[in-house]
Amino acid sequence: MKIFIAGGTGVVGTRVVPLLASAGHSISAIVRTPESRAALSRYGTRPVDVSLFDADRLRQAVSGHDAVINLATAVPPASQALLPGAWRANARLRRIGAANLAAAARSGGATCFVQESFAPIYEDAGDKWIDERSPIRPARYNQAVVDAERAADTFTSSGRAGVVLRFAFFYGPDSDFLHQMIANVRRGWAPGFRPDAYISSVSHDDAASAVAAALDLPAGIYNVTDDEPVTKREFFGTLAAAVGAPEPRFPPSWVSHLLGSLGETLARSQRMSNRKLRTATAWSPKYPSVREGLVDSIAKRRRT
Repeated sequence: MKIFIAGGTGVVGTRVVPLLASAGHSISAIVRTPESRAALSRYGTRPVDVSLFDADRLRQAVSGHDAVINLATAVPPASQALLPGAWRANARLRRIGAANLAAAARSGGATCFVQESFAPIYEDAGDKWIDERSPIRPARYNQAVVDAERAADTFTSSGRAGVVLRFAFFYGPDSDFLHQMIANVRRGWAPGFRPDAYISSVSHDDAASAVAAALDLPAGIYNVTDDEPVTKREFFGTLAAAVGAPEPRFPPSWVSHLLGSLGETLARSQRMSNRKLRTATAWSPKYPSVREGLVDSIAKRRRT
């Protein structure tokens, strides 16, 4: 299969490319720097220098590919996430870039379009399980997630398979957010709210294997998360134990209101199910629970 990928140089994309290459696929990827070009060349990837905002050149680049994968984001570093305008570039990619890429995939003859999305747009559900039919309520900073999903839906309306992968909170040894969480925990604070609320997460490795599996999925929305969501008390307690820190304290819930729409999202309780994805494919997470995944990620981080 000939596959075109945007976002192939990100933390998930750099894991997806070798998986696709090992499966015998021919890969073209948007590459903007010499370093990225060198990193992906070992997998036989054809580098493409094109912008998601240049619709005409994008159509030319995508033409003739069987599948198109969009993992392109511009998520700001954790240290800048609360700054005014920090999420503007990410919103533009999801609003305009995703629409351009889906249109290019349609005109170029692709039969599959895979679009990354963000599972924590679901409403707070307490301890109830959340599936793909559960109501969503995007926050102000991530409203453009809906636009990205709409691009995949438009692709589906042309009679082909538009697949949306709603990723839970990421973690991994090269995660900026994991680094920030460790720093907070070592200072004695859990970077979250409501210790008895649920948090759903997925490792970068498991997210990548889900992307590879998505090439065989029928059109639709799929949650990508581990098997066993845990409470935030257990999540941050596991993280603290892994780095040798005491059990962290949680800030009072009212502090979340000072952090705007991002704080409101972080305060939600979301116990997400991956049952639909697991039923539709042979995919299963390498780390069924964050208990194993966090410990392994931190061990890998120490070795690098």
